[in-house]
Amino acid sequence: MATSADKAASVFQLLEAGSKQGYIGENISQLEHALQAAQLATQEGADNETVLAALLHDIGQFCSAKELRRMLVEDIGSDDIDVGAVGHEKLGAEYLRRVGFSEKVCELVESHVVAKRYLTATEPQYYEALSKASKLSLKFQGGPFTPEEALAFERDVLFKQKVQLRKWDDAAKIVDLVTPGLDAYKDLAIQHLAAH
Repeated sequence: MATSADKAASVFQLLEAGSKQGYIGENISQLEHALQAAQLATQEGADNETVLAALLHDIGQFCSAKELRRMLVEDIGSDDIDVGAVGHEKLGAEYLRRVGFSEKVCELVESHVVAKRYLTATEPQYYEALSKASKLSLKFQGGPFTPEEALAFERDVLFKQKVQLRKWDDAAKIVDLVTPGLDAYKDLAIQHLAAH
């Protein structure tokens, strides 16, 4: 059985692979984007679970569904997941659940796309500030929420954290920004996994 350190190492290998992948439509890597989001969460005093969610919010981007299935089977001995045709936020959240992250971390990861849909429906200036790539991806993510969907989202117990994570996601696109490295979060991930 994998230890919490083994599980964290596996997840962090995916993040490290993100240093070689560009962040879609932006001039930074996937890893730089993740580290910037985590730094913003830390700077704003977010709790540890929210910091981890900020760091891991795009983990589903780092591998294909086929690779994710292989990792679930090889790394944690689970093959009872249907990854189907779903978005990176759902792939990432499911992977993190299977690894052993808390439901809060997983829900925050899974919600960063829906939070974008909420914000585009409720804040006109939010849509205008989105990058070209983010506006394009919104079309494939279901577009802005309807008024009914927005009201339902506002009732979510994690509503504020979900919206804030989305805002960190949007802000975490600064070229050449110096951030703490991935090592700064390894102990946090190991302790989190050991506690869950």
